[in-house]
Amino acid sequence: MPTDVIMPQMGESIFEGTITKWLKKAGDAVEKDEPLFEISTDKVDAEIPSPIAGVLSEIKFPEGATVQVNAVVAVLAENGSAAAKQEKPKKSPQSPPPTPAPPSAQPAPGAPPATGQQPASSPISPLRANAELPQVVVMPQMGESIFEGTITRWLKKVGDSVRRDEPLFEISTDKVDAEVPSPIDGVLTEIKFEAGAIAQVNDAVAIVTPSGTPVATQGQPAPPQSTPAAAVPKAHAIATPAPPAALQEFSREAIRSSPLVRRIARENQVDLTRVPGTGSNGRITKGDILAYLASGPAVEELPRQARPEPQVALAAPQGLVPLTKMRAIIAERMAESKRTIPHAHTVYKVDMTRIVRLRDRERAAFERRHGFKLTYMPFIAMASIDAIRQFPIVNASLVEGGIQYHGNIHLGIAVALEWGLIVPVVRASESRTFVDMARAINDLAARARTKKLMPDEVGGSTFTLTNPGVFGGEYGMPILNPPESAILAIGGLRKEPAVLTDNEGNDTIAIRSMQHFCLGFDHRLIDGADSGKFMTALKNSLESWDRPLD
Repeated sequence: MPTDVIMPQMGESIFEGTITKWLKKAGDAVEKDEPLFEISTDKVDAEIPSPIAGVLSEIKFPEGATVQVNAVVAVLAENGSAAAKQEKPKKSPQSPPPTPAPPSAQPAPGAPPATGQQPASSPISPLRANAELPQVVVMPQMGESIFEGTITRWLKKVGDSVRRDEPLFEISTDKVDAEVPSPIDGVLTEIKFEAGAIAQVNDAVAIVTPSGTPVATQGQPAPPQSTPAAAVPKAHAIATPAPPAALQEFSREAIRSSPLVRRIARENQVDLTRVPGTGSNGRITKGDILAYLASGPAVEELPRQARPEPQVALAAPQGLVPLTKMRAIIAERMAESKRTIPHAHTVYKVDMTRIVRLRDRERAAFERRHGFKLTYMPFIAMASIDAIRQFPIVNASLVEGGIQYHGNIHLGIAVALEWGLIVPVVRASESRTFVDMARAINDLAARARTKKLMPDEVGGSTFTLTNPGVFGGEYGMPILNPPESAILAIGGLRKEPAVLTDNEGNDTIAIRSMQHFCLGFDHRLIDGADSGKFMTALKNSLESWDRPLD
């Protein structure tokens, strides 16, 4: 049986990815887990492997195409199948990716869908069952926990011609704002939801009719078919306020681009405001930025601080400003988290002088031997693992009225990015040496900042380290991320006077490097005594560090 390869979801807020490179061509034999193609999203770049051993019988999207999550990207045929035998001899290295089958090629009863057809049950992709029939544009699912979206703006009006993948309207959810594209070339013949209406996932939002098909267009948008705003819960009835006109024009129009274009711009240090866009509504295409780079001005770009910045009028809000939909739902969920989980926190001050001196003494030689910098994080990670071994309840989860003790310590390391926060995971961290841990942390952090994490490297942590102290704070009091039962926040490292007592009871004042650590924990699983024992074990491990760094 043919096997579909779909565009994976690379994070809860990611709903599309750009195919940057095909690593195989149609007709090639592939092994299971062998990379098929590379993708780029707003979070990560990744290689997507083959789910089976077989033959790549069809490529549905070319390089540079931006594809919705769960859309079928390619089709694999098992070795020895009829599809594999028929497809393989027809292909040559110069052959372009195959085009979808014509609508007339209907499958026989009981046969799999014809190539090029999009399954009608796809949760986020517009229906593409027959290119000669009007196409339904549905409200896409923008993440696993998203069930509805607000249509904030229509970019086309009824009767307008549209190109395939040209944006039709903008939506807003509690996770992301996005543009929804047309599934085909044609005419927008019907709008079913007005701007400001809330549509459920998979609701039919609009109809696009192929060019040349005689249809009677609807002159005005139809009334919303979902629950009227007055009848929905208060948090959902809050309209998303429009941004200031100048900001809206700049952010929505002046630098419209795909994730692929933005990645090329970052890699070549190109200011996208200087790149003329030839796509719809001035959208910067891959061809635009490649042409700009080929023309040579990129090498003469001004230093960032000298570049003229777009002038955006940002007036200070006055009076009562309604919550956006996103802010209202975040507020609701944060309150729910605090209501349902009895959070407790305990803060310990740790004398890090021994580790500071060791790191200062060894950092240069460590970097020469291993090729990366020695930071404080692997010391804290290894000390945390030691403490978890003594008190495994800190690494447990509350599951259906019972306590799930995890067999491994999957250590989450929060990494602050310019565009948000991501938590890559060092899996089975209890089995790693100090150098292995340091290398893993350095590698994950570097790839997080360059958007090159793999999907399975994000999520699934059982205990998390977060470092608010890097921004100058004394300590943070973090909120738990269920189903984890504990999270350790690392405060700022500072020199301060401390009282030291020698073996004979004499007190002296000395300058020491001190750091606050705050354990946030679920009080249903972890008692105050256990949290105190865990933090004492952590403190002792750090203050009496005696293990080798290799």
